[in-house]
Amino acid sequence: MNELLQETKIIAVVGLSDKPSRPSYGVAQYMQSHGYRIIPVNSSCEEILGEKCYPDLKSIPFAIDMVNVFRKSEDCLPIAHEAVEIGAKSLWLQLGVLNAEAVAYAKEHGLAAIMDKCLKIEHMRLRV
Repeated sequence: MNELLQETKIIAVVGLSDKPSRPSYGVAQYMQSHGYRIIPVNSSCEEILGEKCYPDLKSIPFAIDMVNVFRKSEDCLPIAHEAVEIGAKSLWLQLGVLNAEAVAYAKEHGLAAIMDKCLKIEHMRLRV
């Protein structure tokens, strides 16, 4: 996991909220403050944390290292398909997001895949 966080530079956050009280915002803001570029994937916002929002992963016009998912567990398989399609290197399902099928699909297609862990907590724990 340490190596994954060191190699990651650009993180697309699917389900990133523009509300500072939401966990997705706090995690993304923390990661941004530690040098990661955060790309919001949220069809109902124009911009979050100073970055342009995209309606889905396929709309992002540049390479993404990690897809970080803040969505319902049952929504994850199509996101895993998109992550593979765009050539992401990893899929990270946040704490409480459980979808073994999405993780298996990502791994079968060469992505590193993490499930049910908080990106911020793991980054703080590893002190990357």
